[in-house]
Order: sequence, then C-alpha cells, then structure tokens
Amino acid sequence: MLLRILFFLVFIGLIDWYSFQAFKTLFPTQTWIKAGFWVFSILIYLFTIYVFLTFDRGNVSLNFGRLVSLLVLSILPKLIILAFLFGEDIFRFFTGIFQSMSGNKDGDFLPDRRKFVSQTALVLSAIPFLGILHGVLIGKYRYRVVNHTLEFEDLPEEFDGFTITQISDIHSGSFDNKQKLEYGVDLINQQKSDIILFTGDLVNNHSGEMEPWIETFKKLEAPMGKYSILGNHDYGDYMAWPSKEAKVANLQRLFQIQEELGFKLLRNESVQLQKLALSGVEGATASIDLIGVENWGKGFAQYGDLKKATANLSDQSFKILMSHDPSHFDEKVKSFSQFIHLTLSGHTHGMQFGIEIPGIIKWSPASLRYPKWAGLYEELGRYLHVNRGFGFLAFPGRVGIWPEITVLKLKRK
Repeated sequence: MLLRILFFLVFIGLIDWYSFQAFKTLFPTQTWIKAGFWVFSILIYLFTIYVFLTFDRGNVSLNFGRLVSLLVLSILPKLIILAFLFGEDIFRFFTGIFQSMSGNKDGDFLPDRRKFVSQTALVLSAIPFLGILHGVLIGKYRYRVVNHTLEFEDLPEEFDGFTITQISDIHSGSFDNKQKLEYGVDLINQQKSDIILFTGDLVNNHSGEMEPWIETFKKLEAPMGKYSILGNHDYGDYMAWPSKEAKVANLQRLFQIQEELGFKLLRNESVQLQKLALSGVEGATASIDLIGVENWGKGFAQYGDLKKATANLSDQSFKILMSHDPSHFDEKVKSFSQFIHLTLSGHTHGMQFGIEIPGIIKWSPASLRYPKWAGLYEELGRYLHVNRGFGFLAFPGRVGIWPEITVLKLKRK
C-alpha cells in the first residue's frame, strides 16, 4: 500500500513540477502565486495519504469522493498545460540543435519559454477546470428527462400509448444532498408513466447504503407497478466480507429493501403486464411480457439466465427485457431464439463525462469500452436503450453526461 501511495505521489508530483513551469514563466516576480500553487498541491498530497491510509471499501466515506474530485480538478487541467509545455520543449530542443549546428554559440542551448504558450495553456486548462467544478457542484444532480417514442407492428392494441419510466444506477451510497435527491424522485413521479422500471445498481457495495434513502424512494408511484433487477454492484462482490454468511445476509437485506421500496425484483424470471381487451369480451385481457435477468456483463459476473427467464413464454408475445449491462444485448439478446422487442440497460453511466450535442457529436470515454453506451439503439428490429444513470459513483460529479430519467412511449405502428 505504501509503495502504491509513494508511486502515485511521485506521478502527480512530476505533473505538478512540469505544469509549474508555466506559472514561473507568467509570474516571475509574483512569489505568492507560485507559493499558492505548491501549497494547494501539497495539501492534496497530504489528503491523498490520509484517504488511502483510512480507506475502507466496506464503508466508503465522503472523503474518498472529495479526493477524487480534487485529483480530477487538479490533474486534468495540468495535463493540458503539460501537453503545451512538452510540445514547446520539443520545439526548443530542436531549435537549440539547429543553432549549435549553425555555429551560433551565444546564450543558452535552449531558448527561453515563450510567454504566449504558457498563457494559452493556462487559459485552455481553465475550461476543463470550470467544467469539472460545475459537474461536482451542480451536474451530479442536474436531472434531465429523456423521451423516446417507439413503434412496433405487433404491439397489442391495448398497449398503444403505454409509457415506461426507466431509471438505473441509483448508487445510493454516493448521495450527499437529500433535497436534490427528493427533487429527482418528484421529477420521476411527474412523468406519470404507467410503469417504473429500475435496471440495477441500487448500492455501491452493501445494502446499508440504501437505509437512509428508503423513505425517499418509497414515494415513487406508478399505476401498473414498479419492477427492478440487480446490477453488478448489488451483489457485494467488490468488498471483503468477514464470512460467506455475512455476504449472503447482506444480499438478503437488499432483497428486503427492494420490497420495502415497493419494487418487484425479477431474478431470471418474467411477469405478464395485463390490460382489459378492447374486444369487448367480458374478462378478456391483452398482455405483454416483462422479463428481468440478473447481472450479465462481458468482463463482469454473469448470473443472468435468459433461457430460464423466458422458458414459459410464448414465441409470439411482445417482450420487454431488463438487463443491467448493455453488453448482454450484443452477446446474447439480439441473437436469442425468442424475439425480444425492447431491452433496457444502464451500467455505463456514460462514464459521467463526455460531450453530447444532438445531431453534432456524442462522445464519452465509455465508448472505448461499450459500443452501445448511452441512448437508443436498434439492430435487427430489436431496440436497446441504455440509461445514463440516476446517481454517480467514485467521481462525485457529472460533466456533460447528466443524470437521466427516461420516458419511453410504445406505439402501435
């Protein structure tokens, strides 16, 4: 552990030393500015040591989130400065070689740094700094409602106009503002959808993280019910338990919490959503199948069993699947023997960082790992929607990828 801390501190120390050269160039006589740079950096070093030495995955404190925020705020802008200065140093190096070869021996081998380059680097580094600061202070609770209308030829006529509100990745262990959270829950209810579907990751590591927020999320309402599945974080696989029994007890408590919230947890099973038939025949109903599988992810635990979940379903029925990880769609769902009309996933969070301008650009580092990382996709007549997540994890902020409440309206084509 100590060796890792030392290596990390050396790494960020080198970044600080290099980016400090821009401050030296721009403020050669302003000692207080240069001193402030190092005071801020040293305080981050000390806080890093403290958080690493007191870190407990089973009880992640807000200090860990604060550290991640400070490191991102500090390092990312400095990397931009570093890129400019390193490019200038390459130019200075070859200029020095050229001067030496041409017989010019006056002055130092390397020309002085140009003030313009340092100014440009500092100005450009302020852009991500302000963006990250906004993401930490405001962006993580900047809930937005995303609407999609999907048309299907074989949707039962009774379900024409049926609305679904999808939320995903609550990660209750990260919340730090009850008022903002209650606003998000109220916003979900304002959509007045027929059904609410939650696609996994209620907690970060253990069920106790949800205890303070049970009363808040119990307020969610939908006339045709609330259904949920498990995400990779819900199993407690990412922390060391004192015994197997303790891990099992934690998962059982998570199941109880789902019930207390009013959610029907689907674990490799399905339910029929029914409406009275329009035929006028007394007692006749029309239905669609809602399927929920446990987590199945490429590179993650694969508890999901799609065959088991659909074993008793008709091949001709209209099907909606909840599966936490979108990689399940490409690996299994789209080629599954039964036609699944709509799959709802989450998991990626859009990395909580990216750029989205409709019709112009849509990018996040999540795209390097997940081809389908956020939004609506269609392949072979099957739809996949990847929710960007309601909460946040590790980095306590969102930059360009806002917390999402999805409303999907199903229409008969």
